[in-house]
Amino acid sequence: MNNRFLRHLQLTLLAMDLMAINIVFFIARFFFQREMLIEAYVEYTYFGVYLNVAWLVVSLSGNVYHERNIFSFELFAGRSTRAFLYFLLMICGFLFFSHFFIISRLFIATIIVGIPLLLVCNRFLYLAVYHYFKKKDFFHNKVIVLGYNDLSRKLVDYLEEDGVNKEVVGYCEELENIHELSRYPILGNINGALDVCKRYGATEIYSTIVPEQNPGIYRLIKNADQNCIRFRIVPDIGALVKRQVYIDYLNEIPVLSLRREPLDDLGNKIKKRLFDIVVSALVLVFILSWLIPIIGLLIKLESKGPVFFRQQRSGQDNKSFWCWKFRSMTVNDNANVLQATRNDARITKLGQFLRRTSLDEFPQFINVLMGDMSIVGPRPHMLKHTADYSKIIDEYMIRQFLKPGITGWAQVNGFRGETKTLDQMKKRVEYDLWYMENWSMWLDLKIIFLTVFNTIKGEENAF
Repeated sequence: MNNRFLRHLQLTLLAMDLMAINIVFFIARFFFQREMLIEAYVEYTYFGVYLNVAWLVVSLSGNVYHERNIFSFELFAGRSTRAFLYFLLMICGFLFFSHFFIISRLFIATIIVGIPLLLVCNRFLYLAVYHYFKKKDFFHNKVIVLGYNDLSRKLVDYLEEDGVNKEVVGYCEELENIHELSRYPILGNINGALDVCKRYGATEIYSTIVPEQNPGIYRLIKNADQNCIRFRIVPDIGALVKRQVYIDYLNEIPVLSLRREPLDDLGNKIKKRLFDIVVSALVLVFILSWLIPIIGLLIKLESKGPVFFRQQRSGQDNKSFWCWKFRSMTVNDNANVLQATRNDARITKLGQFLRRTSLDEFPQFINVLMGDMSIVGPRPHMLKHTADYSKIIDEYMIRQFLKPGITGWAQVNGFRGETKTLDQMKKRVEYDLWYMENWSMWLDLKIIFLTVFNTIKGEENAF
């Protein structure tokens, strides 16, 4: 689909939802204005602004308006429902921590009931408009595919996907190359592709045959341009690399990458690092400044040994660094080779509380400030585990391309703590690699939110 149109559609849907939230807010404010105290107008204004910010956070971090979601009503409705539940949770959190008790409870109830109703109306309105335009001819571009082969069949499958505004008319191929029935008709040979386009009103040609295979393609490209027909070449990269690849350019030179890495971009690196510095500095000043003395004293009172536990862990590019934690175990010789297990005799009573609440990880914000870690990323493993697992899991070391994190995508999806089986570690690596290839600031915020939520709720693997 045209990227500019898709972006406009996504922004329109977001604007419609924000408009729905504000309509409910201002209507409720109008009807309850007699019950509002004059000094409460500031609180109501803050609450209204917070509603907009909260929806932006939950909808964007939840990929509500992602391309593959907005073109499927089921996915769109499911993502929207999940986002609203998080939105509701954020409203409750705001009211609890802000102490805005002056806001009318009936007003809040109206907001909570009214917003989802208008959001549902938005979805049905969008569904009606989308299906209306989908039936119109101008919404589709008719496509001719040159060549009949494995690549062209796969290409047609993609073009048929819902949300891609392409209508495949048929193939153009030499008859001697056809050895089976095709799902779409063979409309002519390759040299006659332009006449086929004119006959069927096609405005695009996708060629799975490159000019080096058929020099007549160059003439066809020139004639297509003169007739305002877009010509696109689909090279068979699978003949070079038997896996999905990503194409970048160094000036005019194409470069194939085996995976997409958003954090390889300098701008994204700077954004993530600035976020890490700001958040870790705030945690250091406002939390660790009083938490370290309190927990340090409790650790000293319970058992002999240092307040902090330092351990060398595998960092970015497999460079080791000293990872800091509050000591949650008695001093022992196996700390650097054995993971903590359920009912581990080495864990102290205070340590059980620290580990269950994740307070033992808070000194790692010092690692973040120093640049050894990030707030979100693959969890750093002991050097022994990195050496062992890298030999038996093929893509294990790819996770070392990133800075390790205090929390990560694998952890919020249930792969936290002890890994009893090889399959558990493989799944952890799989989630870490997915995070690396799909990173965004919104994803980081989502992971942080889920980490806090899971900590409050309590996790089975937190021991």
